[in-house]
Amino acid sequence: MNILIESQRSLSRIIKNETWPPMSKAARSVFEARLSQEFPQLFTKLFELYGHQYDFYYYLQSLVATLAQGYSERPRALKRKDKQRLIEPHWYQSEDMLGMACYVDLFAGNLKQLKNKIPYLTELGISYLHLMPLYDSPKGDSDGGYAVSDYRKVNEQLGSVDDLKDLANALEKAGISLVLDFVFNHTSDEHRWALAAQAGNIEYQEYFHMFDDRAIPDQYEHNLREIFPQVRRGNFTWNEQAQKWVWTTFNSFQWDLNYSNPAVFNAITEEMLFLANLGCEALRLDALAFIWKEMGTNCENQDKAHTLIQAFNSCLKISAPAVVFKSEAIVHPDEVLKYIDKDECQLSYNPLLMALIWESLATRNTQLLTSSMRKSFAISPSCAWVNYVRCHDDIGWTFDDKVAQELGINGQDHRQFLNQFYTGRFAGSFANGVAFGENPSNGDCRVCGSLASLAGLERAIQSNNPQHIEHSVARILMIHSIILSIGGVPLLYSGDELGVLNDYRYQQDSSKQHDDRWVHRIALSDQALKQAEHPQSAQFSISQGVKRLIHLRQKHAVFGQSETQIIDSGNTHIFAYGRKNIAAEQLLVLCNFSESMQQINSQILASLGHDSIKNLISEQLINSVNPSITLRPYEVMWLVKH
Repeated sequence: MNILIESQRSLSRIIKNETWPPMSKAARSVFEARLSQEFPQLFTKLFELYGHQYDFYYYLQSLVATLAQGYSERPRALKRKDKQRLIEPHWYQSEDMLGMACYVDLFAGNLKQLKNKIPYLTELGISYLHLMPLYDSPKGDSDGGYAVSDYRKVNEQLGSVDDLKDLANALEKAGISLVLDFVFNHTSDEHRWALAAQAGNIEYQEYFHMFDDRAIPDQYEHNLREIFPQVRRGNFTWNEQAQKWVWTTFNSFQWDLNYSNPAVFNAITEEMLFLANLGCEALRLDALAFIWKEMGTNCENQDKAHTLIQAFNSCLKISAPAVVFKSEAIVHPDEVLKYIDKDECQLSYNPLLMALIWESLATRNTQLLTSSMRKSFAISPSCAWVNYVRCHDDIGWTFDDKVAQELGINGQDHRQFLNQFYTGRFAGSFANGVAFGENPSNGDCRVCGSLASLAGLERAIQSNNPQHIEHSVARILMIHSIILSIGGVPLLYSGDELGVLNDYRYQQDSSKQHDDRWVHRIALSDQALKQAEHPQSAQFSISQGVKRLIHLRQKHAVFGQSETQIIDSGNTHIFAYGRKNIAAEQLLVLCNFSESMQQINSQILASLGHDSIKNLISEQLINSVNPSITLRPYEVMWLVKH
């Protein structure tokens, strides 16, 4: 069978027989042009997933009708944005891009009040705002909003869909791109599909993975890992009303969707286009590694998971091409890279960089960071990393054991050390972190904590040690300097720019006390803002230092669309990399990961030539004739030709 010929035949039949929703002649022309261009790719991916099913053509025709409906409902302003983004597809690679992630309630209270925070965002330089899940979800524990009960309804405590649309318009006028979560691996058990399944509706039971007994679930369990073993064991939950076992990878109230059913793909596409039409410019694909189940595997990172995402991507290119995908794959570095492509996820979190920045801070050794980035940092020039150091989630040590082994590091032992160090259980640790997901069987865990507390500020303040406070502030600024300069979209987690410390009050809240991630999900209080304005506080130094680094980034094009080369500095305490853009502008970055003075051979400056060289951060000139360069404890240098 010639797949291209079959796709053309199918499209011809669909166009001939389909009655499009009301739209102008010009709009229909645009839609049909995009449909014709993208349909071969979409058909190929869907055929791979569902071509063996007798009713494949029915679902294909139904999907095209959904795409037409989504396009017809797309506001005129967003259609103009589509045209703009097609002309400038790499808008996310600019030196002006600066992201922030926040929970609406913790950052501002609700959507209307968040609109009043836009001046704060613009003053900081934010041009990309990721709002953590704000959809309707179960009362009490909802996994931080990641158990979605209705994709088309905003959590009533935050406002309404109209409030969200109004905010999106206000952000657009302020030059800020809105990013929303696309929670498509699972719904909550209160979603209308799940409620219908519980009531015995067979059609909706097929939207999920439901089983009469433990025979098949037990076969799957042989290869599955437990995500939250401290909450419950296994990956399946008995539902008393339906009298069935339900696949629940994360929590018992989060039901995994069954993507082997084409009806699920079509239904979720409708929800995706609804979110796109609210005005967002990127959708974060939550838990994308888990979306395809295959017996005999660990049901993570399956080939058809990529096929699914590529098919969803084609749907966006037809109906809402301004919207891009952001991958959230906290998995092995080699698997992370597989999701990054212009036809899959144009943006991707960089969990390896995040984890190894913390690893290098604990060890004062940058070899694993350097070797890993040399292997895994380069991606398609059409795509971009989203570089972060903290987020709403925990820290998992997802480095490549083979790279570690080449450096004489035992991966399992090293993870145990890092867990001990960042939970403050290791003698001499500067960190105040909290263990998360500690497995009672093997002692494995992940780590929670705010950036400032993990970097030592909380402990330094408690001990009232001026030098330790100075070192912790320097660590925090160095961390930010890396995500701002290494290449990609730098993403701040709300509060990190102010140096906020862990908030342990979650331990008194029955709906949160079992989930230690709430220790770093911290409200942006007036007190925190005032403290950052007090010249004598460590938070003032952090706030001012971060703002200055952001300002420097935005003044120099080399921080934007440029190639990145990871460099072996010759000093195990120093992380180094270079940037070069199409205009031949160059940048060399040196970062000292230790609390002692470090020297590096000045030959590293050769890439910048032998002209006068300036450190953008200190504004001092560097004499390349000197045999070595000296960096103070935790000092960073952004070096350019002067």
